[in-house]
Amino acid sequence: MKTINSAEVIANSKFNRFHLSLLIWSFLIILFDGYDLVVYGTVVPILIEKWGLTPVEAGAIGSYGLFGMMFGAILFGTLADRIGRKNVIAITLILFSLFTFLCGFAETPTMFSTYRFLAGLGLGGIMPNVIALLTDYAPKTMRSMIVSVVLCGYSVGGILAPLLGIFIMPKFGWESIFWFAGLPLVMLPIMYKQLPETASHLIRTGKRDKLVATLLKVNPGMDIQQNDEFEELREKDTKVPIIGLFQDKRALSTVMFWIAFFSCLLMVYGLNTWLPKLMIDAGYGLNSSLAFLVTLQGGAIIGTLIIGRLCDKYGSKKMLVPMYASGAIALTLLGFSGNSFVIYLLVAIAGAATIGAQNIVQAYVSQYYPPSIRSTALGMASGIGRIGGMLGPLLGGFLLSVSLPIHLNFIAFAIPGLLAAAALAIVPVRNAHSNKVDTNTRRDSINDAAV
Repeated sequence: MKTINSAEVIANSKFNRFHLSLLIWSFLIILFDGYDLVVYGTVVPILIEKWGLTPVEAGAIGSYGLFGMMFGAILFGTLADRIGRKNVIAITLILFSLFTFLCGFAETPTMFSTYRFLAGLGLGGIMPNVIALLTDYAPKTMRSMIVSVVLCGYSVGGILAPLLGIFIMPKFGWESIFWFAGLPLVMLPIMYKQLPETASHLIRTGKRDKLVATLLKVNPGMDIQQNDEFEELREKDTKVPIIGLFQDKRALSTVMFWIAFFSCLLMVYGLNTWLPKLMIDAGYGLNSSLAFLVTLQGGAIIGTLIIGRLCDKYGSKKMLVPMYASGAIALTLLGFSGNSFVIYLLVAIAGAATIGAQNIVQAYVSQYYPPSIRSTALGMASGIGRIGGMLGPLLGGFLLSVSLPIHLNFIAFAIPGLLAAAALAIVPVRNAHSNKVDTNTRRDSINDAAV
């Protein structure tokens, strides 16, 4: 009988079929998450005309879903650290898929807003838990890259929404692109069977057989027996996971992460909701304006993949701070350029530095905290961020209602990018949980060599 640390087994594993299966399922989940978030921005010009909405009213409807996401992120993020990430992923997928599907049957703004709020509960809870589960099982050398690849699904879904808007809405109406969101309900039984539960939860609940079977899939080369003992890196434990976010000198980091999430999501949801409308006001047709939304998401995919790989090599903080700043610069310039090529280029950069940066900062946060409070950390940061996300559509609606020049609208969305860069620059890297794991691993190696 020997003692095994599951975190070290996972950290030292090589990417294999187990990781690929987890990556594919996570990618599909986040794809529909992104689709459901962006789909409202695709139909908002039509709903304004159909229901006679003012820009402020349309912005408020966009914020109802984000209001639900705030509660969902906090509630389901904390709950997952108690009942397991796998169970919470299933619950939140049912919520966001079912009620987004029902939005296609809404006949009034009130009914539509209610469905968006209920869908938002699931949307807010699913991403923190998918990211936490990915981080739980990702090899140490490619954690940021794996999470970044999966989070590109958000942008793929974000591209799919306006594309369906261009090709499907003229034939089948605006309702049809909401019906597409019901597909995850069909794949749920297979997904639930194949997704693993996190190792720390299996240890805490005494499910030894599942733990051994899972670790052998993660690292087939390991010699693990049923009678082996399992240990984890010891952290200060608390019955209230939120308190753990402020222990071990993490209080400053926690607050700075919250500020960064708030600022970035204000930009992300403001742009996703109002970019087509802003471009229509600038003289572009509906289809051309939706193409800018596609470009925004395309830039996010490229930025996420490139910067995500660099984060594993040089560190997330070193990449994210200049990324946020470049987004602020691109958005500022976007309001002044009249050349179509330059505008598309700036929109792509803005996508990489807003949506792409938000993808990567979630990977960073998931590694910064220990597994026992990882979902709580992501859920709380996402929940605080959703407040900024709610303000984004409202801010855009207010700015359009007072008829400001176009360039001032873009500058308003650029300012939070500088705030996010400043907040993340303050985060002390030395207090990250991933650094403690690496330190303990090196210490054990030195002790083994001495013996």
